Amino acid sequence: QARLVESGGGLVQPGGSLRLSCAASGSGFRINAMGWYRQAPGKQRELVATITSGGSTTYADSVKGRFTISRDNAKNTVFLQMNSLKPEDTAVYFCNAEVQRNAFTRGSSWGQGTQVTVSS
Repeated sequence: QARLVESGGGLVQPGGSLRLSCAASGSGFRINAMGWYRQAPGKQRELVATITSGGSTTYADSVKGRFTISRDNAKNTVFLQMNSLKPEDTAVYFCNAEVQRNAFTRGSSWGQGTQVTVSS
C-alpha cells in the first residue's frame, strides 16, 4: 500500500515560482518511475514531467525550460520546481508513482492533488 500526498500549491502572480512536493508513505512497496500531471477545469489530465528511479527526465513541451522535476529516492519524494509561471499553468497538479509490490506485481498510485493558481 502506497499513499501519495502533494504539497506546495498556492496562488502566485504571473512570472512567479512554486515548488511542489509529493511524498510516498506506507510499506510493502518500491517506487519506480514518478511523474507530475495536471488538470485544468473542463480539460483532460495531461502529463507534465516524469522521472525514473535513475534520474532520467522528460517534460511536456509547454513547460520545457521553465519546470524542473527531481526526486529524493531515500525519502520516496518527488519535486516539481515551477518558474516563470503563466496563467495557462493554472490547474490541479497530481503526482503519480509506479509502485512495485513484488517482482511480478506493478500498479499506479495517485495523490489527491494540489491547486496551483497563476493570476494577477
